[in-house]
Amino acid sequence: MVIELVKILGCKSNILFFYIGDKTLYLQKISTVETCYILFGSNMGDKNGIFNQACLYINNRCGRVVQVSAPYESEPWGFEAEEWFLNRVIVIETALDPEALMKQLLEIEYELGRDRHPEKKGYASRTADLDILYYGDKIIVTDMLTVPHPRLHQRRFALLPMCEVTPNLVHPAFRLTQSELLARCPDTLVVRRIENDQTEETCITTT
Repeated sequence: MVIELVKILGCKSNILFFYIGDKTLYLQKISTVETCYILFGSNMGDKNGIFNQACLYINNRCGRVVQVSAPYESEPWGFEAEEWFLNRVIVIETALDPEALMKQLLEIEYELGRDRHPEKKGYASRTADLDILYYGDKIIVTDMLTVPHPRLHQRRFALLPMCEVTPNLVHPAFRLTQSELLARCPDTLVVRRIENDQTEETCITTT
């Protein structure tokens, strides 16, 4: 039997191209799909319009949007601002790894008008903030991100929409459900559910 050298030509999407001898072949990679919970926040501009656009971008680049929470209005957390925040949880199914997903979310934030200033410390008003709250049941600590979000359990504006979409989801580190985390949350800032939901139906894909 002659074993020929396998040379990888490249990878596009989830297709790996290679050749054996003079024959070009391809192999479809098997991707693991994870359920990911993303928190949207905005206190600048057309907040509902920005949310709808964020969902469309996420659905096109990151994974299938399967559910969104109701909108919540919340006092600014960690700083003072006249305009309150719109917060919503976006649930997606994604084949991207956590860091690739975070890179896409940062690009989406930028395209939606967020202007980051790393030299400035503390929180500030922003057009779009997209945080990964959970990535499946994974615990991830890298230079780029920490998942579950390290301040999730301290923020009612994150826990209230999480309790709406998945109250019994267990935090993989604390071993507490979202409802239990909310009951223990020390945050006293006002968070109100907004009843007149202006989400476009195109934000959620059903197939």
